[in-house]
Amino acid sequence: MQPSKDIGRLLEIMAALRTPVTGCPWDVEQTFSTIAPYTLEEAYEVADAIERGDMDDLREELGDLLLQVVFHARMAEEQREFDFGDVVKTITTKMIRRHPHVFGDAEARAAGSAKGMWDRIKAEEKAEKHAARLARGRDREDHGRGYLDGVPVGLPALTRALKLQQQAARVGFDWKDAKPILDKIEEEITELREAMEKGDTAAVTDEFGDVLFALVNFGRHLDIDAETALRGTNGKFRSRLHHVERALEARGSSLEAADLDEMEALWQQAKKAK
Repeated sequence: MQPSKDIGRLLEIMAALRTPVTGCPWDVEQTFSTIAPYTLEEAYEVADAIERGDMDDLREELGDLLLQVVFHARMAEEQREFDFGDVVKTITTKMIRRHPHVFGDAEARAAGSAKGMWDRIKAEEKAEKHAARLARGRDREDHGRGYLDGVPVGLPALTRALKLQQQAARVGFDWKDAKPILDKIEEEITELREAMEKGDTAAVTDEFGDVLFALVNFGRHLDIDAETALRGTNGKFRSRLHHVERALEARGSSLEAADLDEMEALWQQAKKAK
């Protein structure tokens, strides 16, 4: 079997890998649940390649992410639920429907992207999806009956916190501005200190989570995405520690051999450098 730019070849490769007896034993034994962590990992690696501006890696990582889509679609096809073509049809239908100002008739295109159109179309899609599931004898797709149950559990925690807060804000459950949230953050930090003083490990974990949640909320009101901001800080931390590492190596030393005062001095140099 030869490589190809045709998506059909990738589908053929996945089908061959999943074929019992003649396929790959590892691929054959996988399930949706066992593959899901790899799907998330590949999405993160795509984001990492973008962050680093590495187009070679981005090309490769996008391929790895596409493989995950093909893998899941193949398993669904084996269960006679849907196939890759159905996945493509579903997303193309959704994109056309959600952009009537681009793909609609002359009147819709002339109207442009009206405010609230996206949410109205999504609400219509959700209602139709519920009706279709019920017609197939299946329960609703949300995992409970609450207003927030549609926010995916598998999202990164900071991103999910933001989505939960945005959803709650739509029904008016929100701070009017950012300033009072600072007081809330200070309140949560006080409760964290109290839990630490009591030595209550469970309470410390709980209060620490409350602090993070409040910080995400504060960032939201400042139009700052917590996940993006933290990724930036992670990169900054890595860069500065790498500076310390290089400086120590130039002195014939290392991170393991240096003391904290020496590393701190070099850290301050790194901060001034960038």
